[in-house]
Amino acid sequence: MSSTQASGAPTGPYRRMPLQPAGSVPVDFTSVGIAESLDTATHWPDHSHTVHELLWNDAGPSTLRAGPRTWTVTPTIGLWLPAGTVHSAAARAGTVYRATYFSLEMAAESARPLPTEPVSLRVTGLLRELLLRLGDESLNEHSRRLTETMVLDVLAPAPHQFLVHEPTAGLLQPIVAAVLSDPSDARTLRDWSRQLKVSERTITRAFRAETGLGFARWVGSVRVQRATTLLADGEPLEDIAEAMGYRSPSAFGAAFRKLTGTTPSSLRN
Repeated sequence: MSSTQASGAPTGPYRRMPLQPAGSVPVDFTSVGIAESLDTATHWPDHSHTVHELLWNDAGPSTLRAGPRTWTVTPTIGLWLPAGTVHSAAARAGTVYRATYFSLEMAAESARPLPTEPVSLRVTGLLRELLLRLGDESLNEHSRRLTETMVLDVLAPAPHQFLVHEPTAGLLQPIVAAVLSDPSDARTLRDWSRQLKVSERTITRAFRAETGLGFARWVGSVRVQRATTLLADGEPLEDIAEAMGYRSPSAFGAAFRKLTGTTPSSLRN
């Protein structure tokens, strides 16, 4: 699984699930939530759900891959996954993940348009409390529907999408393999141009054609995703900065803020 390369996530025991197109299976709920603490590293091969899914974690990081894109999910960064989206996922031992499923009928009643593509969401204190409230079995039907409506109303894509779009062009594979294997790889666009014997413009065009990002921004997206995973694991900033190839925590923090608009500490549990 390529998301393993992009985030260091394990592939572990496999849990196979069906491919279900959106709305293909009738459901008898408006929303339902699950939570699980993983004793072993776990991998879910490609599958899809007949309903919408909102993922977030109580502890630890996990990754989800749809096509060439891999997202990070942590206690502070969730993911909205529209019904019918084919995806795979992976999580480490010790991860506590949560998933809330919304029927198409419930989502259709939302006062705000819901994302039609997978998007990262900031799990704010308000959103977390509303999602936890949906797990209260004592809620009456009126309170449940009100809470569901509020959840869908406060959903908003995060300012920065915590994902890596992995290009497939043959020209870029040496770069992709090197950076995913070691995000601290310090080779510049000029270095790669010389090594691959092509112009810097050719490499830049290839990255932009597939990912919408230039070389430096793409490398930055890999570093942000890996750093976000390490932040969720509680790793010290000094160690994260070194692993990402920065001279100091302050240099790492400045680069992280430039790329995401937020500080590394804001993504701690």
